[in-house]
Amino acid sequence: MAELIEIKEVEERVILVAVSVADGEDAETSLDELEELVKTAGGMAVGRVIQNRESIHPGTYLGKGKIQELKELLWELDATGIVCDDELSPAQLRNLEDALETKVMDRTMVILDIFASRATTREGKLQVELAQLKYRAVRLVGLRNSLSRLGGGIGTRGPGESKLEIDRRRIHDRISQLKSELEEVQRHREVSRQQRERSHMLRAAIVGYTNAGKSTLLNRLTNAGILAEDKLFATLDPTTRNLRLPDGQELLLTDTVGFIRKLPHHLIEAFKSTLEEAKYCDIILHVVDCSNPRMDVQMYVVYDTLKELGVQDKEFITLFNKIDRLEGEAVLRDFHSDYQLKVSAKTGQGLDQLMNVLGNILRSRKVYLERTYPYAQAGKLQLIRKYGELLSEEYGDEGIAVKAYVPAEVYASVLPS
Repeated sequence: MAELIEIKEVEERVILVAVSVADGEDAETSLDELEELVKTAGGMAVGRVIQNRESIHPGTYLGKGKIQELKELLWELDATGIVCDDELSPAQLRNLEDALETKVMDRTMVILDIFASRATTREGKLQVELAQLKYRAVRLVGLRNSLSRLGGGIGTRGPGESKLEIDRRRIHDRISQLKSELEEVQRHREVSRQQRERSHMLRAAIVGYTNAGKSTLLNRLTNAGILAEDKLFATLDPTTRNLRLPDGQELLLTDTVGFIRKLPHHLIEAFKSTLEEAKYCDIILHVVDCSNPRMDVQMYVVYDTLKELGVQDKEFITLFNKIDRLEGEAVLRDFHSDYQLKVSAKTGQGLDQLMNVLGNILRSRKVYLERTYPYAQAGKLQLIRKYGELLSEEYGDEGIAVKAYVPAEVYASVLPS
């Protein structure tokens, strides 16, 4: 009997490279995150190089001496390539390739690669391919060298090598086609959004840094059953679920893609319709990993990205998540939000307080109604039950005495005539 030979994909061994240009800029911290990204993409960081410079070299990213040092390190560590912590220009990519004679990647390429492996829905796949092709169109010459030097690996998932080998004109044709397909998907999203608006239910978006615990929170609150892993960008496609509060009130809860430092512009553009779910919500649940030592930086990144997306004038609830991982008392504050709660999406700690806060917010958006309805108009009570919160109903000789909270938009239509 012939022996089966297991073919295993070779794990890429890369050196992380960063340029520190400003006083106080924590390049080490940024490389820690880059190492996590590389690990998520299926690679392994075997070394790191940081160069302190007044500015990034426009032609080669690093200075000449550091490039020589890096070339020797590649040989010593038996590395298959390098990953730079910033997005490289086409010239930098090509020049580094030539100087180092190895595969050169940047932070954007790794993030795009992770997104390509995570996309499951048609919309997600279209968005990733659009972002990748936009990024690669201007880097086609430099990338050809990378792809011919190493078959597969980080940066080659998604559209694939064959698509990268077509000329620029065909790439731009494909970009135009993807844009029109995404516009169609966006129209469907808009119709769904309008249908949700007609239901007069308030909507809340869960936002936060990647791996802060957003999907775990949605699963805990709504039994959504979506993937929740201790990995960066574990979920990519937004999920909307109905949340019924203990007092009977309901709202729609949407999970969104996680944010990260130096989130590639191509991704923000491609995922705009997905990310804009937060823009059309009434409440923002900002999930923060309070066990992460870089919590403050992560909170800043989230607010900065929301500002770029035009998300403002919302009611913000900051959830300091993973409180079960903290030892001792920690001072947790967020001056940008209206409410701050300490929770654990994993254990459920503090989520009853969240339910109370959400209940109060929902009730504050409704109008108190106290009326007596003739029996002939009893059907209006169904509207109150559907859109509002029926507190009490008493049946008497003159009709049905009702006390309820209803959304302002339906108040006039449920009044007894």
